[in-house]
Amino acid sequence: MLWTIIVILVVLWLLGLATNIVGGLIHALLVIALIVLVYQLLTGRRTV
Repeated sequence: MLWTIIVILVVLWLLGLATNIVGGLIHALLVIALIVLVYQLLTGRRTV
């Protein structure tokens, strides 16, 4: 589910770069997606 959201946000970001309509919002969404991705990688890779 989380990967799906990340992929959707990256695709929207690429579309925003291509059309340059709502670039500020799309870039904010990309930053949020990257933060979520890093958080998942840091917390999901821990082994006990």
